[in-house]
Amino acid sequence: MNSEKFKIAAGYVLISFIWGSTWLAIRLGLDSLTPLISSGLRFSLASFFVFLFMRFRKISLQTDSRSVQLYFVMSLFSFVIPFALVYWAEQFIPSGLASIVFAVMPFCIIIFAKMAFPQEKIGFNQLLGVILGFSGIVVIFSENLSLDLSQQFLGVLAVLISSAMQAAIGVTIKKYGQHLNPLSMHLIPLFLAGLILIIASLFLENRLTWDFNFTAVTSIIYLAFFGTLVAFTTYYWLLKRMNIVILSLSSFITPIVAVILGWIILREDFSLQTLVGSAFVLIGILFANFRGLLRYYNTKNLVVK
Repeated sequence: MNSEKFKIAAGYVLISFIWGSTWLAIRLGLDSLTPLISSGLRFSLASFFVFLFMRFRKISLQTDSRSVQLYFVMSLFSFVIPFALVYWAEQFIPSGLASIVFAVMPFCIIIFAKMAFPQEKIGFNQLLGVILGFSGIVVIFSENLSLDLSQQFLGVLAVLISSAMQAAIGVTIKKYGQHLNPLSMHLIPLFLAGLILIIASLFLENRLTWDFNFTAVTSIIYLAFFGTLVAFTTYYWLLKRMNIVILSLSSFITPIVAVILGWIILREDFSLQTLVGSAFVLIGILFANFRGLLRYYNTKNLVVK
């Protein structure tokens, strides 16, 4: 039991760090490549990694009708459309604003989870944790935040739709995809997503601007292996083992990781405001996990006695 809890905690930390680092990796890659070709190559390479790991671990692809339906749904609503929307939106809105808008995902999770699992109650501590965490993200990015709806409305709307889609697909897999293997379930969706995005890039982007230098190639490999294979496999493994609202709070941690990495690698500013906002996020996560932590503490006391 303790081993399982350790794996869950380690997985939670892992996806928070990896997805926090992907913002930097994407930013570095986009200095040389356009969004669609970059993300398309990322997903195509990730599908190849998934295939290799499936062969190595002798995991077969599930081909029942429900699994196949979920593969197509995931391809469009977990990869192609959400990532295309975010990349497109960041042409019009600053990354800080995009982070805040995308951080509404836990609120969307609460709404969709209540619709999909009406018998499960959303605790007050979870709701308070989400509100505190979201407040922390607003505090972190508020200093450099400006909103001009006349110029940025479509960008904000695109990120909001992307966030809602990711929330909806998470709840969908939680309800209908419990039988799916967390590794093999990505093979078809990633392959289709990569193919669609690469074809779209050939028609919609200027190929003359593509520069496959060391930074661009390294970015694609990192995003494919760690940002996609490792992170998404771990996320869906966790999805089967923990509350989806608490799992969604990892989206509050990723901007903090991104800011810290930007400070370390790109020498960006790290202000007191960032520390205060980060504290709000961590307190929010503690509130959301309050009952679980209390049960764990009581169990430990019983064992000691």
